[in-house]
Amino acid sequence: MSSLKDRILKYIRGMDERLLQIKLPEYQKIIDLARQYKEDAQYYLEKGDLETSIVDIAYAEGLIDSILIVAGVDPDSQVSKKVFVGGTFDIIHPGHIEFLREASRLGRVYVSVARDKNSEKVKGRKPINPEDQRLDVLKSIRYVYDAFLGDETDFLKSVEKVRPDIIFLGPDQKVNEDTLKAELEKRGIKAEVQRLKERINKWKHSSTSSIIREVMNRYCKS
Repeated sequence: MSSLKDRILKYIRGMDERLLQIKLPEYQKIIDLARQYKEDAQYYLEKGDLETSIVDIAYAEGLIDSILIVAGVDPDSQVSKKVFVGGTFDIIHPGHIEFLREASRLGRVYVSVARDKNSEKVKGRKPINPEDQRLDVLKSIRYVYDAFLGDETDFLKSVEKVRPDIIFLGPDQKVNEDTLKAELEKRGIKAEVQRLKERINKWKHSSTSSIIREVMNRYCKS
């Protein structure tokens, strides 16, 4: 239930942004109605009525999208840029949070969560947490707009699903940026590729491997 609450909060924040950006005075009455639905969503959220809240924010989104379509405006142009990130996100730690925070400064963050078998293939070990659990945790993080399980055979299908404006890479992700851009262009996707330049090491543990080593050292000595 907390995951649904977090998602509603993200939708409400997104609607606040859209209402600030939209400039179509000829549709002001409908815009005001969308604003009222947004305020109702906030009210019912605070009351704990999540079902009514999500219906209200969905009405608000639908009204704004309809106005834009009638006015000949692409609805996607009225929202933040889409930012795609991908990864295993096994044991969530401060390094993950900082990475997602940086990504969220660029726009709405969509996370492709690596499937168990793909993560094992890349890292040489099974994830500690199974894919469904990792996905559920990612959805609850405030900097994530949406998260989903990645494709089991083709990483770029996840990118095609989102069609992002920006692909944000971690400093340790072994991806050749030029090759990635070329492959995406073959599929009709023109996305900017950015990378977090370096791992932020202001905490004792800023990687999953570091956490695992600490647990081994503490509890697995013979």
